[in-house]
Amino acid sequence: MRTVVQSEQTASPPPGYSQAILVEGRKLYFISGQGPVDAEGQTVGEGDLRAQCHQVFGNLQAQLAAVGADFSHVAKFTFFLTDAAMREFAVFRQVRLEYLHGDYPAASTVGVSTLVDAQWLLEAEAIAVLD
Repeated sequence: MRTVVQSEQTASPPPGYSQAILVEGRKLYFISGQGPVDAEGQTVGEGDLRAQCHQVFGNLQAQLAAVGADFSHVAKFTFFLTDAAMREFAVFRQVRLEYLHGDYPAASTVGVSTLVDAQWLLEAEAIAVLD
């Protein structure tokens, strides 16, 4: 069970984010960094942040589905965006809102100069609560 917590002593987050999540449950599911690669391991959308965002969220969705979960089970995301992706942050935010609805998980977005593959513009990891 997840509950959004918003302290009256901190600023409200922008649309699509929550400041904090209180989680009750015992079974946690940790998803390693997911890059914009297809099922064959090929990078999708070279230079196209929108395409890469959809691939990353699709990969996260597939990892969640593998254990019978969905985005509503995610308590925390960490997003890593390259400098080029940060310049197009609005695109990332638009795609993110296509996949996440309702009470949003806690999230951090970190700007990085590069990722493990120089073609990647973003990578994301997640922690989900399954019970």
